[in-house]
Amino acid sequence: MLDGYYIDQFAFPNEEGAIPVTNVSQSEAVALCVEQGKRLCSELEWERACKGPDNRTFEYGDTYREETCRTGRQAALIPSGYNVGCQSDFGVHDLHGGPFEWTLDSYGRGSERGEVVVKGGNARDGEVAGRCANLEPEDPNTRSGGVGFRCCAGPLNATRIEIEKKFSPGLIPRVSFDQQVEKSLIAHLPEEAKTMLLAGGAIRRERVWLWRPVANEELHLIALCGRGPKGPHATRCGLFLARLSPARVQPLAWVASGQWVANLHRPGPHEMLFLIGGDQRGSFKRLIRYRTGDVSVGELSWGGVKSITRPRH
Repeated sequence: MLDGYYIDQFAFPNEEGAIPVTNVSQSEAVALCVEQGKRLCSELEWERACKGPDNRTFEYGDTYREETCRTGRQAALIPSGYNVGCQSDFGVHDLHGGPFEWTLDSYGRGSERGEVVVKGGNARDGEVAGRCANLEPEDPNTRSGGVGFRCCAGPLNATRIEIEKKFSPGLIPRVSFDQQVEKSLIAHLPEEAKTMLLAGGAIRRERVWLWRPVANEELHLIALCGRGPKGPHATRCGLFLARLSPARVQPLAWVASGQWVANLHRPGPHEMLFLIGGDQRGSFKRLIRYRTGDVSVGELSWGGVKSITRPRH
């Protein structure tokens, strides 16, 4: 629950038909709002304006519609108000589909890198990026064509999101999981994954990891292969990602790794992994990205990562 406040209908300069202003840092956005007798919005003020009075998942409802805000693609600068249907029930326009927007708030999710929250924007995984709750951490000094802002007015709502830091983020190889955990993970494989693996032979666990992409999240990753008497060319492998709780297994993604046992490479940010796989044609990689509780998988790219040794067959 938030106290009343005002928010601009459009991204700065808050004019229908204008191109949103980008390439400003967070402090510059603050100053531009102050010049107009306003202020930068808090993270939760921005999110409330998007969700509307009925607390919707997307500004236009609870069912994802790609074309309404033109999500699911690279963000583009278009005139404010161009996507007529892209507005919340509070009448706030273009919260998604264009640039991300600065907020006042620090990331507040266990990070120690001094990032702040940007909201809105766009990305290829549109069903995640288009949610009112979605956010990204960003260096407040960044100036980017993909980051703009809008202003708010009235007394600032002091409510902030602070999530307990449970883990140090990272990718942690394990020898194995508890036998019951492994059985439960295999039982929750998507049907297409089971069919593919069984076509190669009996399903075997090959490798496991704990992935802590952020300080309050832990995911279980298990590399599996179907192996049989037909030899290595019949082998089928992949990686299963899931979230475990005492009550259930929540499948997040299945990523085929060809005839190679899946290997993982972390290119930098803890929220990103590359799966390395391959077959008789050579190696390939696929980007796996964690965003606000969900996992997305990028397109297959042939050619492995040089720092990774060829996985065993």
